[in-house]
Formats: sequence, C-alpha cells, structure tokens
Amino acid sequence: MSFQTTESTKEEFRKYLEKAGVIDQLTRVLVGLYEEPDKPGNAIDYIKRFLGSPTDIDVDKLKIEYEKLKDDNLKLQKRVKELEDELKHLRPEDN
Repeated sequence: MSFQTTESTKEEFRKYLEKAGVIDQLTRVLVGLYEEPDKPGNAIDYIKRFLGSPTDIDVDKLKIEYEKLKDDNLKLQKRVKELEDELKHLRPEDN
C-alpha cells in the first residue's frame, strides 16, 4: 500500500513539474550544456546563467542584511507605538 502511495505521490509531483514548465526548461538547459563546444568550468553557474539567475550574489551577506533590517524594522515599529501612545496621552480624545 505504501509503495502505491509513494508512486502516486511521485507521479503527482512529476505532473506538477511538467505543468509548470520546469521539465521543459531543465531539458533545454541540459541540452544547451551538452551541446556547448567548450564546456564551462562551473556547470552550476552555467545553469544559473541560462535560467537567468545572477551568479555573483553573496547569500550569507544578504541573510545578515535581512536580519539587521528585520531588527531595525521591529525597533521602528516599537518606537511608532510608543509615539502613538504618547500622543494619545498628550491629546485627549474628542468626545
């Protein structure tokens, strides 16, 4: 029973990839790499470039920057809340 479930899951995933065009795109990039007369030194960079992904991005640096910006955002949100509360106390509601 689990064999059938595993096979059907694989088949569903394959259909998903095919419907999304992933299989065609991967086939094109691999055929292009195969037909390349001067094979590149880094096949991964070739594939990334073919698919339109930049190859010179420092992911670790981006993660650090993201965490810093996320932290800054939380601090700013807290400061906005503090200022809003202060404003409420300084300016009574019109009732």
